[in-house]
Amino acid sequence: MALTGHAQIDQLMVVEVEISSLSTAGSPRTSGADPEHVETLAEVQTPLPPITVHRSTMRVIDGLHRVRAAELRGERKIAARFFEGDEADAFVLAVESNVTHGLPLTTADRKRAAGRIIASHPQWSDRMIASVTGIAPGTVAEIRRRRPGDRAGEVSRIGQDGRVRPVNGTEGRRLASRLIAQDPSLSLRQVARAASISPETVRDVRNRMMRGEDPLPGPRRGNGKKQANGTVVPAAGRGGLRPAAVACRNPVQDRAAVLDRLRADPALRFSETGRTLLRLLTVHMMSPEEWDAIIEKVPPHCGGVVARLAGECAEMWAEFGRRVERKVAETA
Repeated sequence: MALTGHAQIDQLMVVEVEISSLSTAGSPRTSGADPEHVETLAEVQTPLPPITVHRSTMRVIDGLHRVRAAELRGERKIAARFFEGDEADAFVLAVESNVTHGLPLTTADRKRAAGRIIASHPQWSDRMIASVTGIAPGTVAEIRRRRPGDRAGEVSRIGQDGRVRPVNGTEGRRLASRLIAQDPSLSLRQVARAASISPETVRDVRNRMMRGEDPLPGPRRGNGKKQANGTVVPAAGRGGLRPAAVACRNPVQDRAAVLDRLRADPALRFSETGRTLLRLLTVHMMSPEEWDAIIEKVPPHCGGVVARLAGECAEMWAEFGRRVERKVAETA
């Protein structure tokens, strides 16, 4: 099942079904419907969007609160679309739908859902499951590690783009670093396809190379060689890849894909601070051609002021990025 299943559902025929024929069992929302949200929906005068129902079991995949609101109004039927897949994919769709819109699932519900999806779709990558459940890939990885069972036979998983990649990305990172060194103009996706790793992993490899670090993170590889006098020689200083050899190139399409995933994260979508951050990031998602058009239209008499302000904004963004990275490192 594609991760855009709920978008495909929106294209299906809408029919009316008897509310009494529906089942709400097996919902990822373990606490049931929120009474206050149900009352709010019941008072809405305009028609509510159709619910999504698993045809073979008549379970409500998406729309529990709308069902309860219709019952509160005394209605006997409700508009619905039918999903034809199996029960495992129906649950995935239920989780994805309740993460991307409506009243969001609690963190505990999302973690429980991730565990269930790992069991039903073990071939999916941590990032793919994270994009469905709205939790961090690292959290998914931790849930997977805690699950019983022998995973020694796992050699590959399916990523968000549908490509099969090895579970151990060490060789992929090494290959990516060589490709970037040979041709810094390659896009993230070009390197990702050649090295069989995700574009985000390629981005991490490139950023590490730019900082003069080893492309392999964590304790697997050190960032430098300690000499007898106690000093550390960075990997780039031992005939490795120098930061200057790597072009800083962030294709707009890659940034847009990352921003789309951030927009789907409930932790950002449902907080004022998160929405402010998303708006700020969106402002900078213009193509080089759009930036060029703006530069051409800057009046000469205020060009100096604009350039200075742009430089100050760039410095603030750089400091923002450094502080976020430090926070991530401290909480890891």
